[in-house]
Amino acid sequence: MSIVFKGLLLAASLLAGFAATSHAAELSTTGVPLDGIAAVVNDGIVLRSELDQQVRVISDRLEQQGQQLPPRNILRQQVLERLVVQEVQMQRATRLGIQVPDEALNEALTEVATRNNVKFSDLPAMLESQGLEYRSYREDVRREMMLNLLRQRDVYSRIYISPREIDQCVARRKTSPADDVEYDLAHILVAVPATATAEQASERAARAQGVYERARRGEDFAQLAISYSDSGTALEGGAVGWRRANQLPSFAADVIPTLAPGEVSEPIRTPSGLHIFKVIEKRGADTGSMVSQVHVRHILMQTNAVEDDDTVRQKLEEFRERILKGESFETLASVNSADPGSAAKGGDLGWVGPGTFVPAFEQQLAALADGEISKPFKTQYGWHIVQMLGRRTYDATDDVIRNRCVAQLRESRADEETEIWLRRLRDEAFVDYRL
Repeated sequence: MSIVFKGLLLAASLLAGFAATSHAAELSTTGVPLDGIAAVVNDGIVLRSELDQQVRVISDRLEQQGQQLPPRNILRQQVLERLVVQEVQMQRATRLGIQVPDEALNEALTEVATRNNVKFSDLPAMLESQGLEYRSYREDVRREMMLNLLRQRDVYSRIYISPREIDQCVARRKTSPADDVEYDLAHILVAVPATATAEQASERAARAQGVYERARRGEDFAQLAISYSDSGTALEGGAVGWRRANQLPSFAADVIPTLAPGEVSEPIRTPSGLHIFKVIEKRGADTGSMVSQVHVRHILMQTNAVEDDDTVRQKLEEFRERILKGESFETLASVNSADPGSAAKGGDLGWVGPGTFVPAFEQQLAALADGEISKPFKTQYGWHIVQMLGRRTYDATDDVIRNRCVAQLRESRADEETEIWLRRLRDEAFVDYRL
């Protein structure tokens, strides 16, 4: 895939920034007050100020949602465990050299501003009106983007979907309207460590059964999730959101469709533990498949220690002039483009629909007539010139179904694989609680 294609979308609402640590007379070797450390995580720490801030943020959110707060010690432990797991992930991302440059961060924040109907320049004021400090928010977004990239590398990239599975899914979707049903789900996980003894496994099973019985009798599911779930969604009341039938976790794909809205599944055992699902609501999916597409090709060049922005822009301007005089776009792209996904095809990006490229790239496409070549412009990936080869309205039914199948099959395994991956990272980490 071309490197100008967008990755995962970032959620618009993120946790607030962290407050400054408390003062104390005695300092650790890191310069942080010893009584300001909530947990030591490998060679890093979680500060009590972080913990206190996040407990306040989550408490405020739960109260605004009308949720009864769990006992403070339980909420505090849930939040601390989440911060520990985040710290473990951030340490791994740093070791692997995963970074989010300012250009990519600004692109993401621009999307946040657009979704909130404000200009990027007005985003700091909007956040301040909500009690969020812009600099801290930026770093929270950067952190979340890094974690998304890490999960892409460690989890999503290793989920294999065979061509046969895709073909079978396509056939089912064409013949079974039920696959277009969507489910709004909530989820509770009672984790069972891989190293658990028979007695520990039995205790966890009894815990899960007890939670299930309470949920089945009508006790508030979100409250049970906050108090008892070991999943990363616990502090959101177990909310999973809307999932299509083929996007359901594979281990629950036969169970969830049998539940009516409001019903709860019995505990389902998997390698990560025992899962309980509640169907909040069901709905049918929309089926529009006529899309507007563009056919484009581009040349990408990037700056380095020798060539700065002006040098790269001038080179692309020269390429553009040579193409306008009759030189082959394909040849220049194959020799000079830094985009490995398209250079071998003469810079051809194929027929693509709206939302495929990053906003700065799509803005350039919107202004081009058929056959026209843009002047050099910059995106988070480097400098480009792009040529519009054509536009069309396309019946993308088969493509849409196939792409949905790939995404749904991957998502159906991603939740379980992510839980196992996070549990493994957590189990391998050294954690010393200081509360």
